Amino acid sequence: MSTWAIGDLQGCFDPLETLLERCGFDRRRDRLWFVGDLINRGPKSLETLRFVRDLGDAAVTVLGNHDLSLLMIAAGHGKLHRLDTFHHVLDAPDRDELVDWLRHRPMMHVDGPHAMVHAGLLPHWDVPQALGLAREVEQALRGADHVEFMARMWGSEPAAWSDTLAGWDRLRVIVNAMTRMRFCTPGGHMDFHSKGEPDEPPVGHLPWYAIEGARWRTHTLVCGHWSALGYRTARNLIALDSGCLWGGQLTAVRLEDGAAVQVDCERCARM
Repeated sequence: MSTWAIGDLQGCFDPLETLLERCGFDRRRDRLWFVGDLINRGPKSLETLRFVRDLGDAAVTVLGNHDLSLLMIAAGHGKLHRLDTFHHVLDAPDRDELVDWLRHRPMMHVDGPHAMVHAGLLPHWDVPQALGLAREVEQALRGADHVEFMARMWGSEPAAWSDTLAGWDRLRVIVNAMTRMRFCTPGGHMDFHSKGEPDEPPVGHLPWYAIEGARWRTHTLVCGHWSALGYRTARNLIALDSGCLWGGQLTAVRLEDGAAVQVDCERCARM
């Protein structure tokens, strides 16, 4: 049995098929971890979503910011970007089933020494605490008030965590850290304007994974989200967004031994 962690797909279904063939994936024995952003901007969001859903227990995926954007649009909130390709899903005959399935995906997944989240974790969260916070968001997404939650979920304030936060502000900070964060200060204040190279942080900030003493380092964190970071392994980090959508590569890493497999994605590029 192998467990393959796979980077952001964003609707790039054809590279995924090629990647799984090169990995020798067998759904009867192997497992797939998807770091989120299954959909949007690429050409085959609908096919990707159906495929991952139909894998059943052979796959686990955490929610990314593009996945949450689809849920917001489907609930009547949010704004479509000119490059969004949500319409393939929203116009599908099985739209409601797909959206409901996606709404019930986790924000974070932990198994043994590995923890998976789409973007990252704040430095003063340990893994058990972060998992508990993720469950708070999941409860809101799955609850009777999920439409109201989606109306209030997006936004960049507050930009830092406090144990005293409550209500929508509390949930929004958790969502932002786990699905949007790239840079933060050692004290945990997040920046949402800079999206570039990790060696060009805003003043006073660092890449979230570079902060020394971060409490989540008891585990190896598997993540995506940051295509400028690319495929990178470092202490307690496996970053997997290697820019498939932009003509880069789609990356899979076998968690048991760190073996990596990549396929080129020129045909999926959005320029």
